[in-house]
Amino acid sequence: MRNITEKITTLRTATAEAIVETTNEIIKKIKHNDLPKKDILPIAKAAGFLAVKNTANVIPHCHPIPIDGCDIDFFLEENKIRIRVIVRSINKTGCEMEALHGASIVALTIYDMLKPLNETICIKSISLLEKTGGKSDFANYSTIAKKLKSAVVVMSDSVSKGTKKDKSGQIIKERLQNLGIEVEHYIIIPDDMDKIKETVMNLVQEKMDLIVTTGGTGLSPRDVTPESIRPLLDTEIPGIMEAARSYGQQRTPYAMLSRGIAGKIKDTLILCLPGSSNGVKESMDALFPYALHIFRVAEGWDHHSNEYSKKQKEKN
Repeated sequence: MRNITEKITTLRTATAEAIVETTNEIIKKIKHNDLPKKDILPIAKAAGFLAVKNTANVIPHCHPIPIDGCDIDFFLEENKIRIRVIVRSINKTGCEMEALHGASIVALTIYDMLKPLNETICIKSISLLEKTGGKSDFANYSTIAKKLKSAVVVMSDSVSKGTKKDKSGQIIKERLQNLGIEVEHYIIIPDDMDKIKETVMNLVQEKMDLIVTTGGTGLSPRDVTPESIRPLLDTEIPGIMEAARSYGQQRTPYAMLSRGIAGKIKDTLILCLPGSSNGVKESMDALFPYALHIFRVAEGWDHHSNEYSKKQKEKN
């Protein structure tokens, strides 16, 4: 089974459809409930609910997921029954297979109950009509990412002295570049409050769109990143690091000890991530590309084309 531990939990929906072809006479009998096996649609709907909830038991590579909602509707048309199954789940992976499995079993149940009356009955098609909540919902952030200038700042006494090799900063740099975000600066500085403030404000003056720092968010005496950055913020955005800590807490109880902060200084978004490589990986997984939504709604972005407005172009 595919590893989905790095995915975030979102509301997922999937809509599937199946079409059963029969005769117009049978359709009329269904409408009037005039069949030897009465109530075939309620029975088929019950079978569909069971199928949706048990998909992982019959399809080997499907992950078991919670089913938070399922609607099954029937549309009786001339010579056909159109089956619509909508599944909802708050989870890390999609629910399209559950919707497809449900539609399949509903169609098969109807087929089973109608075949004695109509030997030409046929399951014409089973298809996925729509799914939401997965990676494709955030694909358009690549347009925004390509417009951004960023800086990575490593706060570490040992790395700045050369006694330890930086891993976390390199992870951030690679992840940003993979998103299409240009990394203009990669800076290593000691855990010094004045140096941190000076470095960050210089980058703000250079009009960096995004600054991501690593280190100095723990509880040791030299961890001063939050104390250095917080007074500089025009707007703190606590929900960003709350999301990162919540994501990390599902993987290690030590995530609750991180004091990372996030906010804006003028037009620059700054994210202060932990110093450990695992903490950085988990934080980046939790926050990107979703944090880029800030730039979509910020003044200067065209919400329809995802392009800079004239005002933003003139500023640059």
